[in-house]
Amino acid sequence: MASGDIDQLTEALAKTHVGEELSYKGQGLKLNDKQSVEEIAQAIEQFQGLKALRLEGNTLGVEAAQAISKALESKKDLQRCYWSDMFTGRLRSEIPSALKSLGSALMISGAKLTELDLSDNAFGPDGVKGIEALLKSAVCYTLQELRLNNCGMGIGGGTILASALTECYKQSSAAGSPLKLKVFVAGRNRLENDGATALSQAFQLIGSLEEIHMPQNGINHPGITDLATAVQHNPNLRVINLNDNTFTKKGAVAMAQALRHLCNVQVINFGDCLVRSEGAIAITAALRGLPDLKELNLSFGEISEAAALVVARAIRDKAELDKLDLNGNCLGEDGCEALKEAMESMGMGDVLCSLSDDEGEEDEDDDDDEEDGEDEDTEEKVEDEQNCINGLKDEGSPRKVPLGSAEFLSFFQSPTSENLLNLGAKRVQLFEQQVDFSDAAKIADIFLQLSSVYKEDADVKQVVFEIADALLKKALSNPQFQTYSFTCSLLVKAGLLKGEKKAKKVCVLPGHLLTLKHCVEQEYFPVDQANVLEVFVSRNGKVLASCSSARDDLKATLEKRISA
Repeated sequence: MASGDIDQLTEALAKTHVGEELSYKGQGLKLNDKQSVEEIAQAIEQFQGLKALRLEGNTLGVEAAQAISKALESKKDLQRCYWSDMFTGRLRSEIPSALKSLGSALMISGAKLTELDLSDNAFGPDGVKGIEALLKSAVCYTLQELRLNNCGMGIGGGTILASALTECYKQSSAAGSPLKLKVFVAGRNRLENDGATALSQAFQLIGSLEEIHMPQNGINHPGITDLATAVQHNPNLRVINLNDNTFTKKGAVAMAQALRHLCNVQVINFGDCLVRSEGAIAITAALRGLPDLKELNLSFGEISEAAALVVARAIRDKAELDKLDLNGNCLGEDGCEALKEAMESMGMGDVLCSLSDDEGEEDEDDDDDEEDGEDEDTEEKVEDEQNCINGLKDEGSPRKVPLGSAEFLSFFQSPTSENLLNLGAKRVQLFEQQVDFSDAAKIADIFLQLSSVYKEDADVKQVVFEIADALLKKALSNPQFQTYSFTCSLLVKAGLLKGEKKAKKVCVLPGHLLTLKHCVEQEYFPVDQANVLEVFVSRNGKVLASCSSARDDLKATLEKRISA
């Protein structure tokens, strides 16, 4: 060992002892062989009651790792291993051997780890194999924090890791002390859907997580949906960071459903996750049950101005909130100003992050492109009608058409006030018996079909209101009903909200708005959804210009319901 290196190491050793911790953090030492770590190994051996060892920021070869491992074999009090960024410049094939040596030493010592940090070690799937035995062993039955950020695990490594954690939980449970992992960090690992799914199964089993950090892993909605299932089985979750993955509406809705099962969440980071407007509305619907929320990040998600205002209204009662990030969305200049004004009016102007990277107003849909032919329009109309019919219960018919009177089916094939009145005195019972109340989007379709036949004629109005009340009261009283999905479906169909998928819009009629006005006035209609509707109705004058009187009546009713 060169004299310069010895002097450097001697100086470093003088600074290593801090309480129960031995630290060589950030020394930049090149530890290649046994001789290069002789002093370090000696210091470890002589350190009585060693509980934390910091080796991060150095580079460790196989022989050097073996020498340090030998010293660790007697350190039964060791609890925390900070071993990130420890293999810079090493061959990838060296790393598993070094990790196996270190893990084996800990198993021999009988140590009980509470924290293991191996972040920023690009060891790939083989590196996970290097710690697999350690993670399954009694050494990790007490593990509370596992940090594997930026390790290049990939799908294979994520699957191996999930299996090891599952085995650790099973064996620790059999030993009478189940694994209670609290913090899991695995960002930038290319886990993708399969890796995320494997880990979600382990998380669901463990059930003790308080923080999950898995940003930038190439996970899209199937993996996000599986993680959402796991999330709701970890009731003590405080932090969920999935930044820079791809939710889209499906993933956002699944995660929103999961959040409804939690009450301790303080930080939600879904930035750069493409949650879009419908997803953002779904997520905000879940915020009511999170009284301690401190941070909400929905940046760079293709969220519109109106949806952003819905988010703002949803956090008005969050006394602990100190950060709302909606930067990089599609608000436009006027939308940014409206959002700032809304936050200022709630006394929360300092909570809103910068909007400097706003993408400008979202593009309009091209659903009404003049080049679309009549045949395509006809096909879409038929599809919409069939979708509505398929929203009725299938009692075994292979053609997915409802049983019941011919008049009942006739109404959905040709919605008219005459066909509605022809249903007779048992019309409400027919709807309640035949409609599938589990699908919020289909309930919205049926509501639009029903309200389209509204007339000022007393008999027609009474029947429309009577059936609408029965449908919505039953649907909204079900705690499993996705109310926000119903609202979003109405808004998308009416052209007030850009949906994730191209959808055929209805021609908005006064009857649609007046029937909705009647329903909003009823006690069964939730105030939070009245809030959502009011934002979109107020900011879409052009879309509703053809029925401005009905629009103004609905807007006034929504404002009255919100302020009541």
